[in-house]
Amino acid sequence: MRTLVLGGARSGKSAFAEALMPAGPVTYVATARPWPGDSDFAARIADHVSRRPSHWRTEDTRDVVDVLIDASPTPVLVDDLGTWLTHVIDSAQAWDRPRGTCQARIDALVRGVDTYGGGELVLVTPEVGMGVIPEHPAGRLFRDEIGTLNGRLAQVCDKVVLVAAGLPLVLKPQT
Repeated sequence: MRTLVLGGARSGKSAFAEALMPAGPVTYVATARPWPGDSDFAARIADHVSRRPSHWRTEDTRDVVDVLIDASPTPVLVDDLGTWLTHVIDSAQAWDRPRGTCQARIDALVRGVDTYGGGELVLVTPEVGMGVIPEHPAGRLFRDEIGTLNGRLAQVCDKVVLVAAGLPLVLKPQT
């Protein structure tokens, strides 16, 4: 089962996704990296780390696509695709480039999810398209790219859940 969990900032999407994981071993793919001097972001990462059961294995050195290719039978939780996409754009130095510059990496992720043959897979991603239009081009680029990525992933995932104010709303499959 491939599940996509969407939500805004502080919506409860990560905690909801964590609760979906079965008892036993889990591979937690952490995509966030602390930024030097950013104590707020470091505290957010620490909060996520403190919630993880001790028997979960954290994978924070390999790219999400590489983890998906390995297709472990152990359940996998990826948190989150917004920071993954930020790293992809950073790595390509593409913040001032046209949309689609990072298409090959995005295609590889969608293909990896679509063909994933391992155990349970839960992907956490931000929903940023419900707010104001960002003032800066980089903000608009990120909003557009994550929105497109989320739509593509929703097509290949078996289940899609939107979390708002800590409450889940199942979007797919429709009941």
